[in-house]
Amino acid sequence: MGPHPAVAAIRLAVRRALHDILTAHTPPHSLVPAPATPGESSPLVLVACSGGADSMALASALAFEAPKLGLRAGGVTVDHGLQPGSDLRADEVVLRLTELGLAPVEAISVTVGREGGPEAAARDARYGALDGAAERHGATAVLLGHTRDDQAETVLLGLARGSGIRSLSGMAAVSGGPGAPGRYRRPFLQLDRQTARKACMVQSLPVWDDPHNADPAYTRSRLRHEGLPALEKALGKGVVEALARTAQLSRDDADALDTWARQAGASVRDAAGLLECAKLYALPPAVRRRILRSAAIEAGAPAGSLFARHIEEVDRLITGWRGQGAINLPGRVVAQRQGGRLVIRQG
Repeated sequence: MGPHPAVAAIRLAVRRALHDILTAHTPPHSLVPAPATPGESSPLVLVACSGGADSMALASALAFEAPKLGLRAGGVTVDHGLQPGSDLRADEVVLRLTELGLAPVEAISVTVGREGGPEAAARDARYGALDGAAERHGATAVLLGHTRDDQAETVLLGLARGSGIRSLSGMAAVSGGPGAPGRYRRPFLQLDRQTARKACMVQSLPVWDDPHNADPAYTRSRLRHEGLPALEKALGKGVVEALARTAQLSRDDADALDTWARQAGASVRDAAGLLECAKLYALPPAVRRRILRSAAIEAGAPAGSLFARHIEEVDRLITGWRGQGAINLPGRVVAQRQGGRLVIRQG
């Protein structure tokens, strides 16, 4: 008799992700099969685990699947220090991951700042800790437990911000920074939250429910417990699946536009590297605004603080020029039009 359907589903999702990781990190000409038993030189995959149902289900599936492919499996839990006793809970997660057979396993304490609001600041601190752990242990990838429900929430939050198609594309199945473009993997984006919770229940895995996930002070919590249920009541079941589909379709479109913008970026600059307003004006708005956003980030504007309204103001220097003054952007960056050129630099 095989495993419970929920357990089978999460293991299959993780197996596919691990196969993709191996394919991405194996030279095309290499025909050497993975060793039956992982050794110290085998690639290491880490799981980011909070102790919640999603990440515990992910950790258990990683522990089961990784050795079959000759991979080492480890775990990391991040203590944000935002609740009393958070350090003790982090120690409990370390114990649970160790009992699953993961190694290395560690808890990392972080200090959460205030920039961008509490949720964004916590996320920045968490990814900083995960990046550090991956580099310290030489990990090939880090698995994250985001589900289809998380994806739907992310799409709705992007829609509410009016941030454009890139926000509507939600979370990528594979992502990472410039130095590690494929570091983060999200195997559960096609699975719902209930599947992960069911998998934990049938395997008798202890689960910790973060009270912040039910705290109405947090936007995502309100959306999860009030917004999405209201949408499903008004529109019927299937809203989460439809939003997840929207994310994938939007991502495909956004990727194509990003590629177009990168290719067009060099053609709209003069010999000195300055942006030429006439050439920018001739581009489709979606492509032009991507070029303007990239130029602002290159000049020092923090990407997380640069919103659509900022780019629209800069865009008006191209499309609605009436002699207006400089535009102040986050990060003390200034954009102004000078003699047919758009100059974006530190103020």
